[in-house]
Amino acid sequence: MRRREFLGVLGAAAAWPRAVRAQQPAIPVIGFLNSASPRAFAEFVAAFHKGLNARGYVEGRNVAIEYRWAEGHYDRLQEQAADLVRRRVALIAATGGTTPALAAKQATATIPILFISGANPIDEGLVTNFRRPDGNATGVNVYTSELLGKRLQLLRELLPSAAIIALLGNPTAAVYRVETEDLAQAMRDLGLQLLVLEATAGSGFEAAFAAAVERRADGLLVSADPFFTSVRGQIIELAARHRLPAAYPWREYAVSGGLVSYGPSIPDAYRLIGDYAGRVLNGASPADLPVVQPTKFDLVINLKTAKALGMTIPDKFLSLADEVIE
Repeated sequence: MRRREFLGVLGAAAAWPRAVRAQQPAIPVIGFLNSASPRAFAEFVAAFHKGLNARGYVEGRNVAIEYRWAEGHYDRLQEQAADLVRRRVALIAATGGTTPALAAKQATATIPILFISGANPIDEGLVTNFRRPDGNATGVNVYTSELLGKRLQLLRELLPSAAIIALLGNPTAAVYRVETEDLAQAMRDLGLQLLVLEATAGSGFEAAFAAAVERRADGLLVSADPFFTSVRGQIIELAARHRLPAAYPWREYAVSGGLVSYGPSIPDAYRLIGDYAGRVLNGASPADLPVVQPTKFDLVINLKTAKALGMTIPDKFLSLADEVIE
């Protein structure tokens, strides 16, 4: 072969990898929108990856993820959702409560949205039907507002002589109105007095607990607000300092030192969203993926915390617990 011909063949061969790369489609990008912070939700993000991996997708290998964290500042979510839409992500995993889901829903009517909603997603306008969502959104409903009455019942069993029960809520969260209205009705039915305490990402926790003590609250219910979950250590410490028995929405609170918790598994919800994300990337439509409704709810009691509060937990209550932390 002549030298000129050889160099021409060599040059063509060198161009092959570039040509092949140019023909390969770009890997899909998932927009991950969350109301809390990455460090506090690391366990939940890992669960999301577990579900995604089970469908054959691994971040950095065949899928990319654009993360947007509101750090408890819910007013940032709308712009963060709009930014993900501008980046033309393949789907938006709107996690961390109903508020991110509503922001994503407002930002796009076409990009698939996968949510973890505390409030009823039909009432909030996210879907029209649980079995066939009939739109661009589906996900998991974790019953945060519906279970508030059950946590009130558990707190009353531990505090039978209680007259005033406080609710710690976040007025900037989508579930706030539903939680306060539903709990107010439940308290009236039971002849109890409700004391609503407010805190946000900016401030309010110290003042809220001081008000609970001043108003002589007998016990405390903590909202399922995702930002509260991300700062659960601070809430648990304040409850211990003010010797205020409290019931929480998730197991993570009781494990971290909270008195009692009752609710579904949040890591399971994130894993399911990861699984749904993999299905959507494989061609499934959100309209054909039913909204998942948990069927298992765990009651967790922390006996060490009960002892510190000078409380004796009835044997009947302990026998109902799914997990007892000693």
